[in-house]
Amino acid sequence: MDVILSLLQNVLEEGFIYGIVAMGVYITYKILDFPDLSVDGTFPLGCAVTAAMIVAGVNPWLACIASFVAGALAGCVTGLLHVRLRVTDLLSGIIVMTACWSVNLIILGANQPNPLAGNSLLQFYNQPTMPDALYRCRVLILAAVLAIVVKVLMDAFLRTKGGMLLRAAGDNPQFVTSLGRDQGNMKILGLAIGNGCTALAGSILAQQAESATVSIGTGM
Repeated sequence: MDVILSLLQNVLEEGFIYGIVAMGVYITYKILDFPDLSVDGTFPLGCAVTAAMIVAGVNPWLACIASFVAGALAGCVTGLLHVRLRVTDLLSGIIVMTACWSVNLIILGANQPNPLAGNSLLQFYNQPTMPDALYRCRVLILAAVLAIVVKVLMDAFLRTKGGMLLRAAGDNPQFVTSLGRDQGNMKILGLAIGNGCTALAGSILAQQAESATVSIGTGM
């Protein structure tokens, strides 16, 4: 019975973490109708940035924010390649995905897997101050809370004027142009948010595993 419960807990933990990836990919694939393959590079990018910052002694919450920003910048590069340089959507994602592999190698260095030395978000949980049942589920609770927060923030954004323009950029680009807005900028914004969420999920997964490798999440 304990084995089944442990397996179920692990499934739920990774389900919530990859749920954040799904929300990011939803923006690119569903809303923008953009086959974005750069997420295969921004996911380990989030892991690499988090590992490097935590090993350097940076607060893990700041590492999560930095991972989101790094992923968003990579998404902007994908968008700029497609919108400004007229590279096809599929190829622009492949270019950024390949570039992220090199960037991740530079960040992590030759020592892989890169251990986080136990210094992660999970260390904010102090076992003596928590019931044993909650302590055992601390990863699940953290992943669930972060997934819910991302979902609420994304829903709130999509209801704003900018969010509606983003949705219109995928459904009816001519309508966005008729409003005097650049549909290309909307695509770049959507790619930045989507890849930022993907990198954030990678950051959380690295802290769950307390290690990071350049190949983590490959083939996702």
